[in-house]
Order: sequence, then structure tokens, then C-alpha cells
Amino acid sequence: MQTLENVFTKFLETKPIFVNREALTISFSPETIPHREKQINELGRILAPVLKGGRPSNVFIYGRPGTGKTLISRFVGSELEKISNLNGQNIKVLYVNCKMKKIADTEYRLIAELSKELGKEVPFTGLPTDQVYRAFFESLEDKKQTIILIIDEIDALVQKTGDEILYNLTRINQSLKNSKLSLIGITNNLSFIESLDPRVKSSLSEEELIFPPYNALQLQDILKTRASIAFIPGTLEEGVIEKCAALAAQEHGDARRALDLLRVAGELAERNSEEKVIINHVDVAQEKIDLDRVIETVKTQPKQSQAVLYAIVQLAEKNNNIQTGEVFDVYQNICNQHGLKPLTQRRVSDLIAELDLFGIINTKIISKGRYGRTRIITLSLSDNVYKRLKNLLYEIFL
Repeated sequence: MQTLENVFTKFLETKPIFVNREALTISFSPETIPHREKQINELGRILAPVLKGGRPSNVFIYGRPGTGKTLISRFVGSELEKISNLNGQNIKVLYVNCKMKKIADTEYRLIAELSKELGKEVPFTGLPTDQVYRAFFESLEDKKQTIILIIDEIDALVQKTGDEILYNLTRINQSLKNSKLSLIGITNNLSFIESLDPRVKSSLSEEELIFPPYNALQLQDILKTRASIAFIPGTLEEGVIEKCAALAAQEHGDARRALDLLRVAGELAERNSEEKVIINHVDVAQEKIDLDRVIETVKTQPKQSQAVLYAIVQLAEKNNNIQTGEVFDVYQNICNQHGLKPLTQRRVSDLIAELDLFGIINTKIISKGRYGRTRIITLSLSDNVYKRLKNLLYEIFL
């Protein structure tokens, strides 16, 4: 039996594959960002007035996951800060991800975190909300400055707290005398903006940017750029990058998925003490990533969303072309059996759209002529992932 010491020793003796594996993660900031020049310049033009003392418009950015929204927003913000420092201006870019627990999961914590970023300590609990807002306001007015606030996963914030917080933030400039605040809201949910209060919607989406999915050739360029930083030359078999790009292009052109596939494929080769990453490693990586992603996503979904997915899985046992009306009927039965209050058919339709966004299901709108349109739902999971998903949902609804 191999000991842990032998495992570590063998790893140290194996010829390395990676030079910098961080280059294949979403936290890596590349010097060049291929195929997003248009979006970079558009966002730059929107924010540029701040360099002459103006308040730039609020911006709403949306697009599928892995289309570069966060990367470009932070890149443009960073460049803006550099230029403002050279010109002696006080421009600060703050970034917050609303899916991060204990930072942006409540209105209180988000405002407290923003106050802290601006140099004013606020306890994470215990104060009335109006006092936390007052502390944030004071931190803004402490000096002459312009704040660009990037709110990533903004739909998650509204889902947890309601849209009153966005109303407060978009209106705060009416009370500020010494500083200015502009918002950049980012979401994967293409229909999110329509769900907002009209007052918030008009204030937040003064400017809108849409990030289209990458195609396979664009993903190849991105992977080649990152691979040249991440891997030792000669360790990638021909066709590995092309396969990663093709698979990710099928998943709505998701660059994050392409990078994950390439990174995990490299890690699998490394664990097996192999000197090259081959196409078979990509196949195994795809299975591993799909399983991890689907199971972890489903585990963290609200019970209502799990019930909708459970209905789809039950229907998929008989037919993999499922209509929304069928899902709603089975979903109602599940709710009645497990003490859940059924949601409206429209809300269930929204949850189905979210599951499609997560890549757990695929949906397609088809026309039924004079009978209107319907949404056809399919499960596009491998047998192994499907079995694990089914078992998980059975355990949840035992």
C-alpha cells in the first residue's frame, strides 16, 4: 500500500507540467483580453467623464456566465484608477460579489463592508440599518472623491434583500456634496432588470452593455494565450485546446468553463505522473467538472428550485422532451407531498429559466401555431451525472 510520504515523493520527482496554473483560473488578470476590445472601449467611454470631474452614468452589464463581464469591469476600473492617480484625482473603484457569504448576503453587511473599504469601521451586526447608512454616507463625504461601485451578481443581492438597497444607492448622489457615486451592476440573469421597481430600473440602467457568448475560435485564442503562461512548452498534445474550446462553445460560449477544462485536464495528467496533457484527460475533466458543478449547484438552491428540478427529473424518466405545463403539474404534487406552498406558474417558469442558466437543463421555445408557444425542456447530462443528481434529489425529498 502506497504511503502518503511516497505520494508526495513521487509528485516531487515527476516532471512538471505547469509553470503557473493560476493563469487558468478566473482570479487571474491577464495583460491582454482577446475579443472584448469593443466592450472595454464602450465601458471606458461611459466612465471617462469622471476624469474631468463629472459623474459617469450608472451601467448595467449582463450576459451569460463566462463572457468576461467581471474581468472587463475590474480591468477598466483598474486602468481608470491608474490614470486618475497620475492626474492627481481621487477616484476609487470598489468591487463586491453578492454571492460571497458574510460580505454581501444582507443589506447591513454590504453597506458595512463598503464603509470599511472607504476607511470607516462598522460592526458587522448590532446597529440599526439607518446608522449603518449614515456611516457609509459619512465615509463617502469624508473627502472629495468619486467612487465607482461594481456590484457583481447583483440579482443575488436583490433576491436576498429586495431592491430597496439599489434604490438607496442610485439616489444617494442627491444628498452628496463632496463626492460622487456611480454603480456598475453585473448579472448573468438576462431577465433580471425587468423584475426591478421602475424607479430603480431607470436609475440603474442609464447605460447598458451586453456581453455575447464567445465562439469556439475565440475561445481557442483565449486558451492559447493562457496556456502559454500556464504550461511548460510541449506538454499539451495537439487538439487539447481545440477540444476544450469546442466543449465550452457548446455551453453557451463560457470562457470560464474552457479554462476549467484545460486546468483540470492538466491536473489529472499531473496526478497520474504523465508528462503530457492528452485529449482523454479533457474527457475525464469534463465528467468531473459537470458532476461537481451540478451537485454543488443543486445543493445550494432553495427548496422550491429543487422541487422544480425534481419534477423535471421525474418526467425525464419517461420522456426527455418535457413541456413547462407538465413540470408545473408534477411540481404541485411534490409541494403537496412535502408541505411546500406551490408557487405560481409564472414563478416556476422563472425557476426553469434559472436552471437553464446554470446549465443543468436546456430549454427551447417552440411555436405551436395558433395555440401559442411552449418551452421544451431537456436534461443534457451524462449518465453518471444524471444518476448522482437523481440520487441527491431523492435524498432531499425522502
